[in-house]
Amino acid sequence: MNMAEGDTLISMDYEVFGKVQGVFFRKYTQAESKRLGLVGWVKNTDQGTVQGQLQGPISKVRRMQEWLETEGSPKSHIDRVNFHNEKVILKLDYSDFQIIK
Repeated sequence: MNMAEGDTLISMDYEVFGKVQGVFFRKYTQAESKRLGLVGWVKNTDQGTVQGQLQGPISKVRRMQEWLETEGSPKSHIDRVNFHNEKVILKLDYSDFQIIK
């Protein structure tokens, strides 16, 4: 992958299934996203999942996807993650990464 490709901005929605509520999943997701320099949001759903949106350089979004699928918070148990609505964007819609209550 060349540098230009790695710098392309993308936006992607995600939903994480498993034991992801009550285990600080949102807090860890926010911390990891900020560490990678991504923006977006994360929230709990009434269905017991965690949903959100990631925006940033494609290479960093890919790293965050992997984190969501394999790591999460220490006490979480991730069954699966659905990623959807991936698209290239010209500018970020958010200035930081927020936890939505």
